[in-house]
Amino acid sequence: MSAQGSTDLTHYHLAGPIAARFLGVSVVALAVLVFVATAVVGLAGLDFGWLLLAAVVGLVAVLSFGWWLRTKAYVVRATPQGYSVRLVRGAGVREARWSDVAEVATTTAHGSPCLILRLKDGGTTTIPVAILAIDREEFVNEVKARLSASVRAAGGGGRRRG
Repeated sequence: MSAQGSTDLTHYHLAGPIAARFLGVSVVALAVLVFVATAVVGLAGLDFGWLLLAAVVGLVAVLSFGWWLRTKAYVVRATPQGYSVRLVRGAGVREARWSDVAEVATTTAHGSPCLILRLKDGGTTTIPVAILAIDREEFVNEVKARLSASVRAAGGGGRRRG
């Protein structure tokens, strides 16, 4: 499932290929750990059980990281009150209330489609939708729906652009 949660709380997770890149980096780190542990054990004349211990600890760490990426890591967390963004370098304002959003726009930044949330105080939040495990149009529509619900609840009007 691409977005998890009820209408009150929704987590938008990493797309599979992006999570796989993170996991690949951790596997490379495990290989480096085993290489360094092998050198240390060999040069220090230690028992090779220490090498096995390092490999097992590293493998457990990689598997735990994979589990976290698959089940707990999210890019955007949306509630009826607002949103928060994680795991995005250069996102801008990482957390805001829907009532603080002045405009929603789509654009392309660095060759990647993005959703821009322009805030009333002049700040912006940039979310590259290609890294989300949800169709980009569906994500944009869900964000606009949350913003509209917030505006209706507050009894005011707001500008939204697609």
